[in-house]
Amino acid sequence: MTLADADDLRADLVSWRRALHAQPELSYQEVRTAAFVREQLERLGLRPSPPLAGGTGLTCLIEGRADGPTVALRADMDALPISEQNEVPYASTVPGVGHMCGHDAHTAMLLGAATLLARRPPARGHVKLLFQPAEEGGAGAARMIADGALESPAVKAIFALHVFPGVEVGHLTVCPGPATAASDAFDVEVIGRGGHAAHPHQAVDAVAVAAQVIGALQHVVSRQTDPLTPLVLTVGRVQGGFARNVIAPSVRLEGTARSLDPALRERLPALLERIIAGVTGALGATYELAYQQGYPSTRNDPALVPVLADTVEALLGSGRLKEVPPSMGGEDFAFYAERIPGLIARLGVRNEARGLVHPLHHPRFDLDEDALPLGAAVLAQLATRWLEAA
Repeated sequence: MTLADADDLRADLVSWRRALHAQPELSYQEVRTAAFVREQLERLGLRPSPPLAGGTGLTCLIEGRADGPTVALRADMDALPISEQNEVPYASTVPGVGHMCGHDAHTAMLLGAATLLARRPPARGHVKLLFQPAEEGGAGAARMIADGALESPAVKAIFALHVFPGVEVGHLTVCPGPATAASDAFDVEVIGRGGHAAHPHQAVDAVAVAAQVIGALQHVVSRQTDPLTPLVLTVGRVQGGFARNVIAPSVRLEGTARSLDPALRERLPALLERIIAGVTGALGATYELAYQQGYPSTRNDPALVPVLADTVEALLGSGRLKEVPPSMGGEDFAFYAERIPGLIARLGVRNEARGLVHPLHHPRFDLDEDALPLGAAVLAQLATRWLEAA
């Protein structure tokens, strides 16, 4: 299996990606997307599974020529609630929804890898394809696992790619060990006592208290945790008040906590509560705190990095794979990597000459489609090389 084999699929890969891009669907609504994937797999003579994970996920087993272990390849399929601002023929036709994180490319590349593997099955062992819904906050990976995506046969390792506009096309990056952050959410209701702006002494100003809470929470990062242990606390939404001359009785804060260390993650609810309780109590207010754990930190198994390195060098040449520090972004591939050895790498899709430079989740994000054959080839070769060494 060579890069030339994948290059022969370029027209199909671009067509698939553009068809998906024009018809984006939000988490657990990927009905057309799943039907499209199922149709393409059946055209290859493959037998996709019944619907999983709420009805839009599916798996597909490519059997090798002899029995052996099973390795999985995963693609996420959902889009984002973002209105696309690109003026391209394949732009989103769905108001307020767009593939601004590249999941359309992930799906197309896995279909490409399926084509390559169907044409040249592994000599030994099997490849399980996971087409997953709801990565964007819906924990689709966890539901895929609950529905048996890693069983029958049991999957022993899993790989995935994520497109990345910070890296030029033709290059990849990987972070061994903790690679993405645990992504948790917290909601705080600061409860004061409303009143007239002319008489603040007769009220407890929830806006003023909330401002102190926001500032004090940053002391968790700067003064109450090890500076060598990454942590980000962000209050991203503040909601409260009625008018300029009314003291607000309550203010709602919505935030996110990002961490790499599991022990620190377990401590965070108590650390936040101590700060919030102290500030609100000192200023005569009360509070309600809800803390919800989201995606865990993704841990790339270091033992799988050499498989990726050998694959990239064989397909693209030396110097095309770079090890990088962790990202504080979240990724639900973490649920797979908690269960079995896993590795997710970033595939470069940046092309400055063509203006393809906007970040993920930007309304003008787009990618260099020259990366699609590279991604399909890397995925197929990762599975093949892992099985050869297993």
